[in-house]
Amino acid sequence: MLHVGVIGCGGMGRSHIDRLTNRTQGAEVVAVADMVDALVEKGAAIAGPNCKKYKSEADLINDPAVDAVFIVTPGFAHKEALLMAIKAGKRIFCEKPLCTTAEDCLEVIDAEVKSGKHLIQLGFMRRYDKGYNEVKAALDSGEYGSPLLLHCTHRNPEVPDSYTTAMAVHDTAIHEIDVTHWLVNDDFVSAQVIMPKVTKYAHTELADPQLMILQTKSGIVVEDEVFVNCKFGYDINCQVVCEDGVIEMPQPLYPTYRKNAQISQTIDTDCFVRFYGAYDEEVQNWVNEAAEGGNEDAANAIDVLCYGIAKFVGGYVAAMNGVDAIVFTAGIGENAIPVREKVVSYLGYLGVTLDKDANGHRGEEIVISTPDSKVKVAVIPTNEELAICRETVALV
Repeated sequence: MLHVGVIGCGGMGRSHIDRLTNRTQGAEVVAVADMVDALVEKGAAIAGPNCKKYKSEADLINDPAVDAVFIVTPGFAHKEALLMAIKAGKRIFCEKPLCTTAEDCLEVIDAEVKSGKHLIQLGFMRRYDKGYNEVKAALDSGEYGSPLLLHCTHRNPEVPDSYTTAMAVHDTAIHEIDVTHWLVNDDFVSAQVIMPKVTKYAHTELADPQLMILQTKSGIVVEDEVFVNCKFGYDINCQVVCEDGVIEMPQPLYPTYRKNAQISQTIDTDCFVRFYGAYDEEVQNWVNEAAEGGNEDAANAIDVLCYGIAKFVGGYVAAMNGVDAIVFTAGIGENAIPVREKVVSYLGYLGVTLDKDANGHRGEEIVISTPDSKVKVAVIPTNEELAICRETVALV
């Protein structure tokens, strides 16, 4: 079991505590820290009665019972916690941004390089989102030609008065900066920010909306609209214009309503709903990598999980007098590559051999057993948002 300490018990911090406690295999939150006593109590209540409570992030980081650290404080407060955790040799999950200045980022990177270990994972959950992965797969296929332009929007219903103009870049647009770089696999060489007319809903210290135009080495242009007081919902879009076609990221599936000569559809209101599954998969992947990287407790937890799955499969094989196919699905099944590999390693008695190249894919429909396997093993994505919608409709 990977013993995790969470620094920062605000809304995002508590979301991660809940995720690690209730929806992540191989991890346990053993300590939380926050400068605000009431937030510490809220975080610890989610983690359970044995969770340690700290006011000081240094005390949490240096607790020998903590194997790994989650940093979920405001961006300007990241540097000191990161440097302490690197010095302590702890694995780190840090919510974006790494830091809020280039100088601080370079200091942290330099400290990690000098440690001789890769310790930090940044919280960019969009790389784990199904929609973005479908866009990435389409681009990588080459079917649509080279990308030329990307049109992105990042709209929030509203932000607090503490949100500043600079945060539109290092707290908001940073997601598009990361994911578009990942999509086109090309470095940025120039950036321009255009300030349109300010919305009446922005406080006096905030320029909102903003239009950011980035260009890569090969000439690809990324246009990102950041509008954090749009009022109507949390609206995330990405369209890639290519030489031979256009790729548009799919949106979460919600029912469409027709009434009184109008058509309406739900729009998410925050990132916790829109990227619910992506957050879960991101954190599970971090825990899996900790197990692969030598954390004995985490590795043991993954072993127990995989053994339990294989035992469950074996029970059904016996009850059904054999099977024709085995399917991995949902968050772990679609994305946890090492978990699939370990589970399949137990299935040799069924005549199953793993195709390691096929198993290296994440979040897509694919057969991961070799052609000569007697039982076919496949990965089939689940549209969890649609399933949630259907179950909700059935209740109301």
